[in-house]
Amino acid sequence: MFFRQTEENLPKQVDDLGSQFTEIFIKQQENVTLLLTLVEEFDFHVRWPGVKLLTSLLKQQGPQVQQIILVSPMGVSRLMDLLADSREVIRNDGVLLLQQLTKSNAAIQKIVAFENAFERLLDIITEEGNSDGGIVVEDCLLLLQNLLKNNNSNQNFFKEGSYIQRMKPWFEVGDDNCGWSAQKVTNLHLMLQLVRVLVSPTNPPGATSSCQKAMFQCGLLQQLCTILMATGVPADILTETINTVSEVIRGCQINQDYFASVNAPSNPPRPAIVVLLMSMVNERQPFVLRCAVLYCFQCFLYKNQKGQGEIVSTLLPSTIDATGNSVSAGQLLCGGLFSTDSLSNWYAAVALAHALQENATLKEQLLRVQLATSIGNPPVSLLQQCTNILSQGDKIDRRGSKVQTRVGLLMLLCTWLSNCSIAVTHFLHNPANIPFLTGQIAENLGEEEQLVQGLCALLLGISIYYNDNSLENYRKEKLKQLIEKRIGRENFIEKLGFISKHELHSRAAQKPQPSFSSPDHVMFDHEFTKLVKELEGVISKAIYKSSEEDKKEEEVKKTLEQHDNIVTHYKKVIREQDQELEELKQQVNTLRSQNEQLQATVTQQVSQIQQHKDQYNLLKVQLGKDAQHHNSHGETFQVNGIQLEEVSKLKEELEEWKNKYELLQGQLREKDSVIEKLKSSQLEMGTTEQSSQTSKSGSLELSNELQKELETLRSRIQLQSTEISKLQTENQKLQLMNTAADPVLGESGATAARNPEVEGRLLQEVKELKSEVKALSEEKASLKQYLDSSNSTVAILQDQKSKLQQEVAESKKEQDDLLVLLADQDQKLSALKNKLKELGEPVEDEDDIESGDQGDDDEDGEDEEQD
Repeated sequence: MFFRQTEENLPKQVDDLGSQFTEIFIKQQENVTLLLTLVEEFDFHVRWPGVKLLTSLLKQQGPQVQQIILVSPMGVSRLMDLLADSREVIRNDGVLLLQQLTKSNAAIQKIVAFENAFERLLDIITEEGNSDGGIVVEDCLLLLQNLLKNNNSNQNFFKEGSYIQRMKPWFEVGDDNCGWSAQKVTNLHLMLQLVRVLVSPTNPPGATSSCQKAMFQCGLLQQLCTILMATGVPADILTETINTVSEVIRGCQINQDYFASVNAPSNPPRPAIVVLLMSMVNERQPFVLRCAVLYCFQCFLYKNQKGQGEIVSTLLPSTIDATGNSVSAGQLLCGGLFSTDSLSNWYAAVALAHALQENATLKEQLLRVQLATSIGNPPVSLLQQCTNILSQGDKIDRRGSKVQTRVGLLMLLCTWLSNCSIAVTHFLHNPANIPFLTGQIAENLGEEEQLVQGLCALLLGISIYYNDNSLENYRKEKLKQLIEKRIGRENFIEKLGFISKHELHSRAAQKPQPSFSSPDHVMFDHEFTKLVKELEGVISKAIYKSSEEDKKEEEVKKTLEQHDNIVTHYKKVIREQDQELEELKQQVNTLRSQNEQLQATVTQQVSQIQQHKDQYNLLKVQLGKDAQHHNSHGETFQVNGIQLEEVSKLKEELEEWKNKYELLQGQLREKDSVIEKLKSSQLEMGTTEQSSQTSKSGSLELSNELQKELETLRSRIQLQSTEISKLQTENQKLQLMNTAADPVLGESGATAARNPEVEGRLLQEVKELKSEVKALSEEKASLKQYLDSSNSTVAILQDQKSKLQQEVAESKKEQDDLLVLLADQDQKLSALKNKLKELGEPVEDEDDIESGDQGDDDEDGEDEEQD
C-alpha cells in the first residue's frame, strides 16, 4: 500500500520539481534569450535539444516564458524558422513548441499568423496526406486551432488569405468508408472542429457570415453534405459533421437554401432534412446524434422564414400527400410529438417551436392543422391535441422522463401563443385548459414538478398578456380574479420564477447548441430561455394591474394602434413617394448623363469643325499667297492652273499672226516689184511722142487700178502692223510671266510650257486641293446639320428636366404636409403618454423598447462569450 501511494505521487512530485527548476531558470531572462540564439543554430545536436528544452519550459511556466519570448527581439520569428527546417524531426518538434507558445496568448498568436504560419502549416498537412496523414497532421491542426479560436483578427486574416478554399480537399471521402484508422478519425474530427471555429455563433456576426459565404462559394459546404449523406461514416464523425453543417448554414440564407435542396442517395430520393428528422425521432439512434440533428434543424430555421414556411406547409391540409408514398417533415414532427418516447416528444416539440419562432403568420396558419386521432372520431386541431396530451399527464405510459414530454409541450404552447392573440383565443376557447393550468399551479408538488408549475404559470400569463378580450368568460380581468382566488398573486409570481432559477435553464441560456450530459438533463432550449427572459417581467406587471388600469391601458393601446395604423399608412405613403422620388431621381440622373454625353459629343464635334475650319483657312491662305505671288507678274496667271493653257494658246496665236505677217510681207514685196517694173516701163515710154492714143489710155487705167490696190495694201499692212505690235507686247508680257513662273516650277531653267512634268504635278496638286476643299465643305455642312439636331435634342431634354424638377418639388411639398400630420400625431401620443404617467402607469417609448431588446441580445452574447 505504501509503495502504491509512492508511485502515484511520483509524477506529481516530478512536475512540481520541474516547475521549480523552470522558475529558477527563467528568473534571469538572459537564459531564455541565449536559448533562443541556440535554437537558431543549424547544427542538429544544438538545435534539437534547444527546441525540446524550450518546449519543456513553456509546459512548466507557460505565461512567464511567453512574456520573455514576446519582449525578446525577433523572438517569435526565430521560432517560426523551425517550420522551414528540412529535417522532419526538428520541424515536427517545432510544431509542438509553437503549440505551447500560442496557448492563450493573443499577441503571440497574431505574430505567428503574420509570420506566414497558415501557409506553412497547410503545406505540411498537404504533404502528409490531409486526413490520411499521421500524428503530424493532428499537431498542425491543434496549432491552427490555437491560432484561430477566439481570435477575430487571425480569423479574418485566414479568410482574406483564401485559406478556407484549401480546406476543401480535407473532406474528400470515397465510396468505401469502411475501416477508418483511429488517426484518420482524430484528424477529421479536428478538421471539422477547425471549420466550426471559423463559423462559431460566438464570433462577430459579420465575420461568421463572410466565412459562411466563402465556404459555400468554394464548395466546402457541398463536400460536408456529401459526408453527411455518405454510408459507412463513423458515428462520432457523422455527429460532428452534422454539428459543423449546422453552424455553416446558421443564419445564412444562401447556405440554408442549398441545404434544403440536398437529397439523400435513396430510391426515391428524399430531402436531407427528412432523413435527419427520421433519425431524430428514432429512439434507437445515439443520444448525441439526435441532439446534433435537432441543432441542425434549429440552425436551418434560424432567421429563415422561407424554411419555416416550407416546414409548416407540410402540415397544412392542402399540401399533405394523399397517397402516403412520401413522408414529410411535418408528419415526422407530429409523429414524434405524439410518440410514447418522452425524448422524441421533447425533440419534436422544440423543433416545431423553432418553425414558429418570431413568425406570427405561421402561428395563425398552424391553427388550421387537423389531426385524425382514431377511426370514427372527428379530427381535432393540433393545438387541441397538444393540450389533451398535456392534461392527461401521467395517464399515458411513456418511456423516459414524463416531465420531458410536458416541458416540451409547454414550451411549444408558450412559443405558439406568444405575440399571437388569435392563438390565445383558440386556446381559451377550450374550457378545460384554464382549470388545468390553475390546478397545476396551485398544487404543492415535488421539486421535479416545480418546473412544470413554472411553465404552466408562464402559459397562463401569456394567455392574459396577449388576450384581446374577445371571449367574455376569459377576459383579462376575470383571469386575474381567478388567479387571485385560486393561486394568489405572490404564489403565482413565485411559481413563475421557478423557470429562470432552474440550473438547467441557466445552462441552456449559455449557447445555442443543445449539449446535455445525459438524456435526463434535456429540459430547456436556448431560444426558449430568451422568450422567458422577455416575458417574465412583463407578465409580473400585468398580473398586478387593476381593471381600471387595464381599461386605460386598453384605451391607450387602441389609441396607439390607431396611431400606429395612421403612422403605418403614412409611412407606406412616404415609402411609395420615396420610391417614386428615387425613380424620378434616377430618370433625372439618366437624362443628365445623356445630356452630358450629348453635350460632350456636341463639344467634340464643334472642336472638330473648328479644326476643319482652321485647316481650311490655312489652305486658303496658302493658296491665296500663291495666287498673289503669281498675279504680281501678270493678270492672266491664276491659282486654278488654267494660266498654263492660256499661255500655250496665246503662243499658238502669236505664231499664226507671225505667219500671216510674213505672208503679207511677201505679198507686199511682190507688189513693190510690180510697181517698180511699171515705173521703169513708164519712163522708157515718156521720151517718145509717137505712142498711140490707145496705149496711153490703157496704161493710165492700169496705173489707177494699181494705185488703188497699193493704197488698200498699205492700209491692210498698217492694220496688221498695229496688230503685230499688240501681239508683240502681249508676247513680252507672256515671256515675263514665263520667266516669273520658272522659279515656282523648279530651277531647271526651262519655262513652264517646255516642262510638262512640272506642269502635270502642279495640276495634280491643285486638283487634290480642290477635292479636299470640296470634301471639307461637305463635312462642314453635315456637321452643322448634326449640331442643329443635337441642339434640338438638348432643348427637349432641358424641357423634360424642368418638368421632373417641378414634379420633385410637388412631391417634397406633399411629404412636408405628411410630416406635419405626423408631428401632430406625435404630440397627441406624447399627451396620452403624459396622462398615463400622471396615472402612475410606466410608459416605455418605442426607442427604449428597441434599445432594451438590443441590450438583452448583447447581454446574451456576452454570456455566450464568457462561456
